[in-house]
Amino acid sequence: MSEAEHPHDLAGLADRADVLGPHRIEDFNALYAGTVPWDIGRPQPAFLELAGTGRIRGRVLDAGCGTGEHALMAAGIGLEATGIDAAPAAIAVAERKARERGLTVRFVVGNALDLDALGEQFDTVLDCGLFHVFDDDDRARFVRSLAGAVPSGGRYYMLCFSDRQPGDWGPRRVTQAEIHSSFAEGWRVESIEPAPLEITISTDPVQAWLSVIARA
Repeated sequence: MSEAEHPHDLAGLADRADVLGPHRIEDFNALYAGTVPWDIGRPQPAFLELAGTGRIRGRVLDAGCGTGEHALMAAGIGLEATGIDAAPAAIAVAERKARERGLTVRFVVGNALDLDALGEQFDTVLDCGLFHVFDDDDRARFVRSLAGAVPSGGRYYMLCFSDRQPGDWGPRRVTQAEIHSSFAEGWRVESIEPAPLEITISTDPVQAWLSVIARA
């Protein structure tokens, strides 16, 4: 359904959509003082489906984990999980959730543009809403950072705003061509499929891409 068919869903969106827009990594901590549009308090349906079909496996990294729902999801199915985010406020909430749910997850305050600092590799990397916040330079830097953290055969699952999403609020839209171009060297793009990305400021999900990208 169109935005016009759900005016109540998007009431006030123009006033709050700047929170979804581009920010420096260090700015995100301040945003967690309030309710952020991407923190829905549960895993995204697209990632739940991946977990349910056994596609999330091995050692898992939730890159730009926010308050940790996807790392917690991985731990809940018995996987070794790490979450990294530059916002200490988000990591504090994630750690509290882990304690409350009796789950063991390592949460790290750190920069996803410098995953080498972890000194580890991961079989599965999950990215919900991180890639689409980067400008061109940081996008390339992130892919290089990711390459050092994923061994051959590992997989990166990325959920991002797609160019199918109408309007100009929020982060930049990502095209399939941009995804292919960003991961042209040392990676294999296995699939890019439409998927919902749920947000707190509308009952209608954002139109996103779910990309499955394997390390060559």
